[in-house]
Parts: sequence; structure tokens; C-alpha cells
Amino acid sequence: VQLQASGGGLVQPAGSLRLSCAASGFTLAYSAIGWFRQAPGKEREWVSCISSSDGGEYYPDSVKGRFTISRDSAKNTVFLQMNSLKPEDSAVYYCAAPYPWRTPGCASGAGHEVDEYDYWGQGTQVTVSS
Repeated sequence: VQLQASGGGLVQPAGSLRLSCAASGFTLAYSAIGWFRQAPGKEREWVSCISSSDGGEYYPDSVKGRFTISRDSAKNTVFLQMNSLKPEDSAVYYCAAPYPWRTPGCASGAGHEVDEYDYWGQGTQVTVSS
């Protein structure tokens, strides 16, 4: 099982980026997927997750209304569309998946913590700066 995050880069404040999380070795459509980020000197924090059962999307208040998670089953890829980016969004972004036996993988009260995930991608750097 491998996850690969991509799509990061340098963007100006108020700009947009779309991150991708591609999977190999398993089918993303059957798995909850989470996005996290980690800025230098800070703990890794949850950014979003998408449920495998009903496609429900969840976000913390810090990104709600600006970020959107989605799934393209045909491409076995999950995306994170990030709009209205702020300098405080700068971080390394990671996608992650839980073991199949963790249910629910993502819900209003699940899938928001680092220790609920078992497979991690390598991360992609997002820098928001003018």
C-alpha cells in the first residue's frame, strides 16, 4: 500500500492549489482518506477527511469554506482543492489512510487525529507567500 501526495508549490495569498493523493496497492474508493499538514516546529494537524461509506466530507474550522476534498474513483485519487490560501496555510501536506478495520474511518467524530491513520504519503510542500 502506497500513497503519494503531489501538487504543492509556491502560491500568493488568496491563491489556489489542488493537491492530489494517488494510491497504489489498494482502492481509494473503499477507504477513508485524510489530509494533514505540518508546519515547522508545529504538530501535524488534521485538514480534512472523506468517508468511504457515504462520501461525507469533514473539515476543521480553520479551513472550512476554503478547502474541498473530493474523490475520483476512476483515477484512484483523492484531491484537496485549496482556495483563498493564507500564509498560515504554509506547511507540508500529507494524505493518509486507515487500516480497513478502523470504522468509521472518517466521520464527524472520527478520522481527525494522526493516530487514527496507518498509511501515509511522503508529503508535498505548500508555501503561501507574496
